[in-house]
Amino acid sequence: MIENYSKELPYNWTGRVDSVNDFDSFRWHQWVEIIDLNDESLEPFEGKFGIGILGFECDWGIEYNKGRVGAANGPKSIRKELSKLPCDFPKEVKIFDCGNVYVQGISLDEGQRCLAKAVDRMLDLNLKPIILGGGHETAFGHYQGLFNKYGKSNKLGVINFDAHFDCRPYEENGPSSGTMFRQIHDMNKENGLDFNYLPIGIQKHSNTVSLFNFAKDAGVEYILAKDIVNGQIYKLFDSIDKFTRKLDSVYVTICSDVFSSSYAPGVSAPQPLGLDPEVVIIILKHILQTGKVVSFDIAEVSPRYDKDNATASLAAVLIYSAVSEMVEINFN
Repeated sequence: MIENYSKELPYNWTGRVDSVNDFDSFRWHQWVEIIDLNDESLEPFEGKFGIGILGFECDWGIEYNKGRVGAANGPKSIRKELSKLPCDFPKEVKIFDCGNVYVQGISLDEGQRCLAKAVDRMLDLNLKPIILGGGHETAFGHYQGLFNKYGKSNKLGVINFDAHFDCRPYEENGPSSGTMFRQIHDMNKENGLDFNYLPIGIQKHSNTVSLFNFAKDAGVEYILAKDIVNGQIYKLFDSIDKFTRKLDSVYVTICSDVFSSSYAPGVSAPQPLGLDPEVVIIILKHILQTGKVVSFDIAEVSPRYDKDNATASLAAVLIYSAVSEMVEINFN
């Protein structure tokens, strides 16, 4: 039983209808199927490719990190934009809305454990998890769910599109949206596992010297935002390929503050010099082409600070691009 969990409501999946019969005219809101992860009668998906969408309605990590709260409403905002997407995939592709994990009345740690249970359940149902944050504290709960599923038998790595390392110490002030990957490092170390972590889009002005030192000591190779902006993107593929080659599975997470605030104004920590989404999509597709990506999330979409739903719309386009690439891999 997943605690602090609720089934999604149908009215959050609505939109324009051009036809009720012609699948080529369908949008996602016409194709999504709402399921309850706590329904014990559910059987594993036996089709060719099934996607599971789950919301993590939490921004306590942002609050503890002294950021701009509001991302707890991100899942609802992103779903509204996902509803508009065209179903330009085969009918064999199924989209399931798996509900939401919320944190009212429990601690951040407990909320992350609930998220981990939900991710584990989605994997048991043979669904590809796509998690909608929420603050980037989403990543620790998401990773725990993957770890519970794969354990030590699978070499799991994380690729994080982010302006920040999010590897701050948490012993004194507790966990937050800035500590998740330090927590993953420590959890892996306790279990005798390597810390396989590749941050992409790091901003030097957004990270302390101590965080760069930690990355060096932990053996973390990273890609700076300036090297993406000023360099040739295809040269970065060598670094990505070197990282993914040693892994069995890859978890991809995107923090919306990796993008320039002109593209993503509705985030916890806006970036004046962030990345161009078109470039990120090229990199994301290259990662997906490895066939090793087992799970994906996008975090820190904050409707409170968004303008014309630009950030939520960007999140939907990123999910659309990821799904399109995964469909192509699975059907070709």
